[in-house]
Amino acid sequence: MSARIELQPAWVLHTRPYQNSSLLVDFLSLDYGRLRAVARGARRAGSRTRALLQPFHPLLITLAGRHELKTLTAVESSHGALSLQGTRLFSGLYLNELLVRLLLSHEEHGDLYRSYQQAIIALSTERDVASTLRRFELALLETLGYGLNLAVDCRSGEPIIAQGHYLFLEEEGFERIAHSGHVSSPDQLTFTGAELCALRHCDFKEAAHGRAAMRLTRLALQRLLGDKPLASRELFLSARARE
Repeated sequence: MSARIELQPAWVLHTRPYQNSSLLVDFLSLDYGRLRAVARGARRAGSRTRALLQPFHPLLITLAGRHELKTLTAVESSHGALSLQGTRLFSGLYLNELLVRLLLSHEEHGDLYRSYQQAIIALSTERDVASTLRRFELALLETLGYGLNLAVDCRSGEPIIAQGHYLFLEEEGFERIAHSGHVSSPDQLTFTGAELCALRHCDFKEAAHGRAAMRLTRLALQRLLGDKPLASRELFLSARARE
């Protein structure tokens, strides 16, 4: 383990109080993946470090220490903080929580880092929130080794077609099934080929396709997250209930 990490591009994923005046910070870094470090004195009044250690603020960080838990020795802004509000803020917090919960520490994920950066930038603009989230969820699943093959039937090897109906099989993919009649409330594990094609292209002009895509990515992520609910989702629901 490197004793010192110099000027590493990173984003803050989560902070929490540590000892009397410090913060424990989870970062997503370009070359080292998820890192955890102690920011000593960051909770003191007027701390410049605390002002920088905010979510959605691209940073350059320097860490020291031979163990997994590092010490933050320097931090500087690499660009202005991105402003997320309302649904976009909760969406960004959701992405952060996924990364804290699912990524092992000190494993390089350069492509995922870039996917996260693109997602946060997209959330700070007028780009569609649903397609932004689905793109990132697919990228995360791919990084974790649970990527979804949305193009080919896992049993027959035939292309997934819009007219077909498919059963989602965990760790295998999608198998075409016989189907007749209109489905008003589809089984949680059943998807139309049109829904899978829409997710493959992140095209959610039809609201039903967007709902199906969210249902599928939630199913795929749930087996990795386990039974513990996502705090960001509960926070969002609470905020909606107060409106």
